[in-house]
Amino acid sequence: MAAGIKLAVRSAASIVESEDGRVRRGVRSRAAIVSALFDLIGEGVMRPTAQQVAERAKVNIRTVFRHFSEIDSLYAELDAHLYQEVRAVLDLEPPNAGVNQRADAMVQQRCALYEKVAPYRRSADRFRWRSEFLQKARNVMVKEERRLLYEWLPEVKSAPAPVRNAAELLMSFEAWNRLRSDQDLGREAARAAMSGALKALLRSR
Repeated sequence: MAAGIKLAVRSAASIVESEDGRVRRGVRSRAAIVSALFDLIGEGVMRPTAQQVAERAKVNIRTVFRHFSEIDSLYAELDAHLYQEVRAVLDLEPPNAGVNQRADAMVQQRCALYEKVAPYRRSADRFRWRSEFLQKARNVMVKEERRLLYEWLPEVKSAPAPVRNAAELLMSFEAWNRLRSDQDLGREAARAAMSGALKALLRSR
């Protein structure tokens, strides 16, 4: 009887240990997949294939397909990973200075941020139509960009609606992306264009 109980306990412990091992492997595999996706997109691969991800993550392609079935949770993990990468830029405080100096500083901050997030934003735009998470994340991002614009430049918040709307558009990723991609401007030229336009807009209010 006692031997049977000991055998049952050892068997149960073995099952728990085996299940724990599978859980740990699953967590490691998922982390590797997220890291592989992050790296591939960051390198300019806008739509990584499952095969590319599997090779980079060093996992079986079936494992990738299993995790890709939870696409919104993957996007959420990618978003969290990206936030950690850009957190230092986002946490910058507006300087105690005049409106032109604050405008220059805010444009510099936005340019640094947009350079870091550009490949991920471009990739997300390709998939947003099929992802509830990406749709919600975009809405949150637009509101946060507006909040930061008003924090750095309260003069914009108190300006007439056409000035507010134009300033928000001017400071958007879409404006930066057009300058950098469609108009083929270098980083410094794009920054100068945004800064000059913003200061001109503020003078017109």
